[in-house]
Amino acid sequence: MLIRTKTGLLFLSFLTGSVLFSQAHNVSEGYQKPADPLVVQNLEQWQDLKFGLFMHWGTYSQWGIVESWSLCPEDESWTQRKPEHGKSYDEYVKNYENLQTTFNPVQFNPQKWADAVKKAGMKYVVFTTKHHDGFAMFDTKESDYKITSPKTPFSKNPKADVTREVFNTFRQNGFKIGAYFSKPDWHSDDYWWPYFPPKDRNVNYDPKKYPERWENFKKFTFNQLNEITSNYGKIDILWLDGGWVRPFHTIDPKVEWQRTIRTEQDIDMDKIGTMARKNQPGIIIVDRTVPGKWENYVTPEQAVPEHALPIPWESCITMGDSFSYVPGDRYKTSQKIIETLVKIISRGGNYLMNIAPGPDGDYDAVVYERLKEIAGWMDQNQSAVFATRSVAPYHEGDFYYTRSKDGHTLNVFHLNEKSKYQAPEDLTFMLPEKFNPKSLNILGLSKVHWKKSGNSITVQLPENRKNLKYAAVIQLKQ
Repeated sequence: MLIRTKTGLLFLSFLTGSVLFSQAHNVSEGYQKPADPLVVQNLEQWQDLKFGLFMHWGTYSQWGIVESWSLCPEDESWTQRKPEHGKSYDEYVKNYENLQTTFNPVQFNPQKWADAVKKAGMKYVVFTTKHHDGFAMFDTKESDYKITSPKTPFSKNPKADVTREVFNTFRQNGFKIGAYFSKPDWHSDDYWWPYFPPKDRNVNYDPKKYPERWENFKKFTFNQLNEITSNYGKIDILWLDGGWVRPFHTIDPKVEWQRTIRTEQDIDMDKIGTMARKNQPGIIIVDRTVPGKWENYVTPEQAVPEHALPIPWESCITMGDSFSYVPGDRYKTSQKIIETLVKIISRGGNYLMNIAPGPDGDYDAVVYERLKEIAGWMDQNQSAVFATRSVAPYHEGDFYYTRSKDGHTLNVFHLNEKSKYQAPEDLTFMLPEKFNPKSLNILGLSKVHWKKSGNSITVQLPENRKNLKYAAVIQLKQ
């Protein structure tokens, strides 16, 4: 599927299916570089990390369905409800919310996750503290619809506040910490007021007509974000989803999903952002798809820009087909994951890969197999991945380029997406302008023979090239 954004950039999707169509996001026009030097510094550090872990997890994992969206009364492929979960909409919602009373992920062990993803090269984590359904995976005082409620069996577990456990564990393992938070809350009576039936994903009343109710929702949202940024240790990224909750004047009528927003939904991001920065100096704030000072980086979803972007960006892409846990999900091969990572970093972005825990609190076994395979490649090639930046020509044929921040090292990745990777006997590629290499090696191989002719390099690969998996990485120094 091709997505045309308002900047005119073309995005190439890696997936088909319900998740892609539900959440295609535009890259916001008019990016504003942060003025706060601590935020600028944090963004620079974040851009060094390249590879992060995204986790969508909630009570919905028990049904193995798309996260939250089946509650939304829109007739789309990703909002469909299974009859066995409720014959009517009201019955379905009641049964969905009753999942709270059976959620007991006793296999939850964030150290196991941290160990596996750290070896695979991931260096930051973004965890869903609350999705659109409103179920809090943290110990909020604003609602009883939460994992630490006595209604939830897992509340008796010493690790019941899973957000705290995830953040503390990953932080202790050297990760930057990101808190995903949904601005819309479909469980809140101040967002979907029971007086009216919900019509779509948006607030189901006119906030201008009922300002007190909307003010209550703003306070509720502010208070929950204050809890997250005050009570959970150092947080590096506040990742705000649900871009339809936004000032009405920011709507772009050229973007299809934004045309469904018919009412003012200003959540007062200035107040929220100021509070978050007071609690967490230098925190990166990502108010997705809402252009302005609170969208510190942009977030194409299930897609990678075809060209390098001059602003900070991150592609959030699932390891399987779904952001949430689905039994028997089709997980991407390690080669596809490595190829995606190479494309993203060659265009100046970060790769936030989503892995969804199941209802027992653990990943599928195949996830650990993939992570182990990726770890083997990272052990050999990480110097070409982390703390690098894009460099022209970015991508030519099967070759993708990154550089060290000081410009003295050039990394050239060779891919072959048509089949299982097999390194050829020789490789020929172009050099960036004014780059004159003094040394060249292929990571993971013994000494290789190479020659420079004009602006072109030809490398002869030794017999043990057969040991290279997923991609060959040529590293040149000048």
